[in-house]
Amino acid sequence: MNPALLDLTIAEAGRQIRQGTITPTQLVNASLAQIDRFDDTLKAFISVDREAALQVAQAAELMLAAGHDLGPLHCIPIALKDNIAVRGKRTTAGSKILEDWLPDHDATIVTKLKQAGAILIGKTNLHEFAWGGTSANPHYGHVRNPWDTSRFPAGSSGGSGVAVATRMCLGAIGTDTGGSIRLPSAINGTVGIRPTYGRVSNHGIIPLAWSMDTAGPMTRTIEDCALMFNVIAGADPRDPATASVPTDDYLSLLGTDIRGLRIGIVPGYFFSHLQPDVKRAVEHALGVFEDLGARRVDVDIAHIEGNISAQLTIESAEPSTYHQDALRRRPGDYGDDVRTLLEVGELLLATHYLQAQRYRALLRTEFMEAFKRVDVFLCPTLPFTATAMGATTVVIENGVEEDMLSAIMQYTGVASLTGLPSLNVPCGFDSDGLPVGMQIIGAPFSEARLFSIGHAFQQATDFHSKKPALIGR
Repeated sequence: MNPALLDLTIAEAGRQIRQGTITPTQLVNASLAQIDRFDDTLKAFISVDREAALQVAQAAELMLAAGHDLGPLHCIPIALKDNIAVRGKRTTAGSKILEDWLPDHDATIVTKLKQAGAILIGKTNLHEFAWGGTSANPHYGHVRNPWDTSRFPAGSSGGSGVAVATRMCLGAIGTDTGGSIRLPSAINGTVGIRPTYGRVSNHGIIPLAWSMDTAGPMTRTIEDCALMFNVIAGADPRDPATASVPTDDYLSLLGTDIRGLRIGIVPGYFFSHLQPDVKRAVEHALGVFEDLGARRVDVDIAHIEGNISAQLTIESAEPSTYHQDALRRRPGDYGDDVRTLLEVGELLLATHYLQAQRYRALLRTEFMEAFKRVDVFLCPTLPFTATAMGATTVVIENGVEEDMLSAIMQYTGVASLTGLPSLNVPCGFDSDGLPVGMQIIGAPFSEARLFSIGHAFQQATDFHSKKPALIGR
């Protein structure tokens, strides 16, 4: 195996395949070798479709030789979070409940990736049923952080984040309800986007909370994220929640000058109650943008403080509704933490849920009004860096221990509740060498602008090019 293959981006690998410098089979074999080397330790995958991936790679070579090029993802090894249905392939959602489920259909996102020529290399590990932020899975193993294997990788798309960071695949798909793409992207030093609610189809994806669920790509560069997003975005008649809003060419604005960009900051919230190293990294990132010609605009969002409570209310009630039957028939087959969360969700009153939904509408209105003054918002992705495996609390400041689940969603809940697109971009490291991520939050359906801004930052910095210590520098 040529180790240099593992450092190729999707865009670079595509160019080399078309130039004949490398073959799809070589690329897939490199990914499989990396999985063989590290996944016993990291537990990033629940299943690896080795034989099928190699068969598709060989077929992809023949197609290219015959002049059939399906586009930038043709021949590219991609991983899928294991709550996404693939016809005839075991799809567990990280659970014992679905350990033997073989879907009879492909999720829409899978259909689109296959049509674009992507090679689906395997299904990644996750927090059970995507209901949690640590990816500590009692059924398929606890996913570990490749930057420090004694730390957690965040979640729920922890396996996808780890697989991308360790070059086990060139890109992955995760799902994001309360932060489950952005959190592991930040913790693992990768790029990940939560799309505008309704921009990407959820058909064939096992739900967590219907009114907030989204799916999106996780990659090492903004360019690769935009390449994948070009393939998966768009309305779907099988998902009535998708929006009939025309898609963009999400690569089209990469390289655009960002001078004059107005970056919104909510000073009393975005830069308070966070670890000093996180604050330092995100403030430095803001300085990079200012050096590129952007300007900071302080904005007051009057009711932002209520977002964690509202998010936890909705993200408890809706999953408990979906799992109500199985929770009664097979309670012992759930992990302790997820079963507890589902039981708590059943104790919420309808008034709690409806008040949380009323708050969502208010918060979205306040943000939409603020977008008259700013182009995007910038904040940390989460207020701390990777904590110890198994921790249920975290210390953010003043030595006070806080509940992990609520603390981890301090910033990601803003985009989740409002349905706004949010892009995680690696922006630095803490004193232990652990990655820090920032969110760039945009107006509805402004993903192309977010990619443009993130790309400008990556052209000016090299945080995204760093490798976890486990796989070598």
